[in-house]
This record gives sequence, structure tokens and C-alpha cells, in this order.
Amino acid sequence: MDNISLIPVEKIIERLRYENPWWVNRHIPEVYSSMAERLYFRLFYPYVIEKNVRRALVLMGPRRVGKTVMLFHSIKQLLAENVNPQKIFFVGIDNPIYVHLSLEDILALCKKALNQINLNGCYVFFDEIQYLKDWERHLKVLVDSYPETKFIVSGSAAAALKWHSTESGAGRFTDFMLPPLTFQEYIHLKNMNHLLYEGNIWYGERQMPYCLTHDIKVLNKEFVHYLNFGGYPEVVLSERIQSDMGRYVKNDIVDKVLLRDLPSLYGIKDVQELNRFFTYIAYNTANEFSYEIMSRESGIQKDTLKKYLEYLEAAFLIKVLNKVDVNAKRLKRVTSFKVYLTNPSLRTALFSPISETDSEMGNMVETGVLSQWMHREKLDLTYARWKEGRSEGEVDLVLVDDKQYKPVWGVEIKWSNRYFEKPNELKSLIQFCKANNFQNAVVTSIDQTGVKKLDTLTFSFLPVSVYSYNIGDITLKMKNNN
Repeated sequence: MDNISLIPVEKIIERLRYENPWWVNRHIPEVYSSMAERLYFRLFYPYVIEKNVRRALVLMGPRRVGKTVMLFHSIKQLLAENVNPQKIFFVGIDNPIYVHLSLEDILALCKKALNQINLNGCYVFFDEIQYLKDWERHLKVLVDSYPETKFIVSGSAAAALKWHSTESGAGRFTDFMLPPLTFQEYIHLKNMNHLLYEGNIWYGERQMPYCLTHDIKVLNKEFVHYLNFGGYPEVVLSERIQSDMGRYVKNDIVDKVLLRDLPSLYGIKDVQELNRFFTYIAYNTANEFSYEIMSRESGIQKDTLKKYLEYLEAAFLIKVLNKVDVNAKRLKRVTSFKVYLTNPSLRTALFSPISETDSEMGNMVETGVLSQWMHREKLDLTYARWKEGRSEGEVDLVLVDDKQYKPVWGVEIKWSNRYFEKPNELKSLIQFCKANNFQNAVVTSIDQTGVKKLDTLTFSFLPVSVYSYNIGDITLKMKNNN
């Protein structure tokens, strides 16, 4: 601990005691214990107590989605299961007091604070690990040196975490991705589960179990609120933050990631340019872009644009969807693509809340739907767009089977009831279904539910709020069953 003399050891130990109040009183701080658990907690916790595999658990995700809260909820659960409180350590690496210490140094101080001889059977939580240089190398050493200790770390400068943990932590880390709140979790956090009931919908010739609502007006009102404010647990539960969304989200998420995390990770020189580029993308979420048009409109060179898109995607701020043609064939040269915010509330934070009659509503709804699908990491989602002779068309969301390069389904995302009355106007979707021998497809609406038949095709119409809720619900059920 050569650098440790910069700050007296007693001061650091004092800080550790402050961060770990359960060493004395068996309780986690009230601010965390009073917060509702995210539905993803039940999936996360088994990895915390998993002892048979010698691996550190790495909790990743964008800023403000509740990673620190999830660590504290894990500690609360360990205490409830009668784990010795003095075998649980929590350290917030972002505190400047630890700046010259390695993880090994911090552990030595934890032992000293409690007069412990070894760390067997301990749970060690490192929050905001990305603030430690070369953290993955340090962590790998700890996993090897302390086989009887469980290490759980969180981090939000996701790009670094993602790339580094795969390269240097091979076989030593288990990654757990915590995405923004789904609409289903939002309803759960607001105690509004009574709006939904388990029913069935027709999909083609068969009935599928599906959550439906008794009150589509109220559910839609919540859905619009979710698009504006719902991606972040704290925002959902605080009207004060909602009234000053710009300051809260912009300062805390956009500025820290764009102006601090990304530049420090990738050595970006022109921070303002990156900021301007992100604002441009956020305003145009769900639109199709090409490098040519992007470069012309933003005044940024193509090579730099490609890098910025990579960085922003790695930091969980955006999702890029690539294009397929009418037969879901990938195009040889990627000339155009769609860019979505990973969380529609980011747009509200930068500009202003939208109402359900605004012209931007279509793009926000599409962004909202895509953000529900982001919880399924392994899906190959694309969109279809084609121009062949006189025929051209587009389908909003297409799932492609990786192995066979065939489309599995297509969904048309609309914030409109018009097509429920006039399904024959869905010319692109009809052409896409025929080209791929599909009998069925889903079309979303504002509040219409039902089935429409056109020749050999069956379109199932669902309110987009109901569709979004079910993506989250089905995803969670699938994950729980795994």
C-alpha cells in the first residue's frame, strides 16, 4: 500500500464503516430499503449466492437504471437469510478517497476494520467499478486469490465493461445486464397491476395466453407517461424529478456519459461535437439514416460518425438496427440503418414531454416498443425496406433467424386506429407476408383489438400499450424459466 499514506488509514476505515452500517446495526440505509425491488431482482439474486462457480458477478447497464439499489437489495436479502453482517462488504469505487488504492488494498482495509483473519465466506460488492483503471485485471486476480469469497461488481461506463470483461475476464466473470425499466416493471412499480388480467388473443388459427386490460384509456395514459418519464425507476416514483426532467436526466445521464465517461475511455477530443451528434440522433429517434445524410446534416466526417455510433451503442444510449430486403436478405453494403434511443425518456429529457396527439408520437412509440425487446439480448432484430422496380415498402420490426437467414415474424408498429378499419392499406406488410409465406402478422393500434382477414392473411391488432406490456412480461417469464 505504497500510495496509502496520502490519506490516513483511519480516515479510509471510517469511510468503510460509514458505507457498511450493517456491520453494527444489521440494516441497510433506509433510502435503499424503502425502494421497491425491480422485477429483475429475482433473476439477479441467484447469481449473487451462487458459490459453485468461481466467478465474479458483473452487473452492467446504463446510468440510473437501479444498479446500486440492486446491490443494496442483495445485501438486504443476504442479511434476511442470516448471513453474518461482518462478512458483507460494500465499497463505492467512485469515491475519491479510494483513488490511489487497488482492490487488494481496499480488501486489506476491510479486514483491518473488522479484525478479520481471512475473507472466507464473504460477499464483496464493488459499486461503479469502472472508476478503477484496469479493474478487470485486478478483479481477475482477486477471483483467483480468494476462492472462498464472492465478488459482485457494478458499472455503467458500459462500453469499457463490455469489451474488457469479455477479453480479460474470460471464464472469470458472469455478466448480468440490467436494462432500463420495461413498461411491465413501470406498471408494477406504480402498483397498477390491477389494470391487467390474464386472457387470450387469436394469432392466426390459434389462441395464445396474453395479458389484456379492462381499461385501455387508463393504460394508454400510463403508456404515454412511461414514454416520457418511465425508463428510470427514480423518475417514475418522483414527481419532483419529472417536473425537472431535463436537469435530472441530462446532468446525470447524458452529461456524465457524453462529457466524461466516453471521452475518458476513448480519448475523444471534441466532446461538444459528440454531444451535438447525440442530440441530433435523439431528436430523430426511430428514423432511417445513412452515413451520407448524417455527415451532411451534422457536418461530421463519416469515419468519425461510425466511431461515435459505436461508442454511443456501447454506452447503452442508442441501438442501431440494420436493414433487410423484402425476403429478409441482408444487404451487402450497409448504407442505411435505423437508430433508436434505448430509452424513450431520454428524448423528453433533452427536448420536452410529448402528448398523444403530437406528430413525434409515432417515433416515440416505435422507440418504446424497441426498448422492450432490448431485454432479449440474443434476438436478431432488423427492419425491412425495399425498392424493386415499382414496388417499395417497409416493415417496422422483423425478427430474422440467425441460422437459416429467414424471417420469423414481422410487426407493424402504429399509433393509429386507421388500419384496423382499412387493413388493405397495409400494402408493405401484405407484400412482405406474401414474399415470405407468412399467414399471420401483428399490427399495433391506439386502442383497437381484434383480427382482420385479407385473402390468406390474418392480421392480429393489439393496442401498442398492451403489446409493449406483454413483451416485458413474456421476456421475464422466459428468463425465470431458464
